[in-house]
Amino acid sequence: MLHPGELAVQARAGLSRDPRGSAVVGAAIPPVAAEFLGQQRMLLFGAADEVGAVWAGLLTGETGFVTVADEETIFVDALPGAGDPLGGALATGRPVGLLALDPACRRRMRVNGTVRRDGRRLVVHTDQVYANCPKYIQQRHLTRDGTEAARTAASVSGALTAAQRHWITEADTFFVATLAPGLGADISHRGGNPGFVAVTGDRALTWPDYRGNSMYMTLGNLEVYPRCGLLFLDWERGHTLQLTGRARVDWDRGRAAATPGAQRLVDFEVERVVQISAASPQRWSFDGYFRLNPA
Repeated sequence: MLHPGELAVQARAGLSRDPRGSAVVGAAIPPVAAEFLGQQRMLLFGAADEVGAVWAGLLTGETGFVTVADEETIFVDALPGAGDPLGGALATGRPVGLLALDPACRRRMRVNGTVRRDGRRLVVHTDQVYANCPKYIQQRHLTRDGTEAARTAASVSGALTAAQRHWITEADTFFVATLAPGLGADISHRGGNPGFVAVTGDRALTWPDYRGNSMYMTLGNLEVYPRCGLLFLDWERGHTLQLTGRARVDWDRGRAAATPGAQRLVDFEVERVVQISAASPQRWSFDGYFRLNPA
């Protein structure tokens, strides 16, 4: 199916009319992708809650917690933890985006489809399966993992605290979940040197859209549905910071020119903030920035 949002963004970016984006992505899981999924200890996911707010979240487990049942079905032996805003929202048939990311080897794979809960696991039926290049992935290695995280109660607010604003300005990575009603959900990775996400107020962020794979699946979803969710990880301590709100792409080249590497800027308005301490049992070491991060 042609995605009207992707087509509009690709045209505005000056790309040819050759099919790309959702139009060229199939549902089948290749054997190499199945093998990669089975090796993962971390899975990012994005979906909308019952009122249409979009969130990005984190699932973790031992090697093998993600398995491929057949070429269009994935089992995930994990559920969103206590306090996660999507904890009760993954109903039968709900659109979901998955991102398998291995920071150690800078590999990633995206899976979009629909999800249903089956007891203590999630069952995902795929619509789109595809790999992305290693651009802007910072290298990290898993140094510690456990079976359970010592989660604390979620802190929920309508604006960012000073500590959360500092967290974001120091971040080199975040994840953005988007949705196009009737067309599906998606979650993607964004990375850069610390400071690449600018905090412009207690409810406002801006980040650069760097040169990528020219599929524009994230921006295409935002073109038709501005609600989206962001996830920032504290890699060393396992804390999570989840934001939901609305994003707008600014195509002003003059404004983008002031930010190294930016082709355009994305402005985000915060509507709700959820912070959970020790949400993940995993701890990751930092080993180096991607060598082509704009600076």
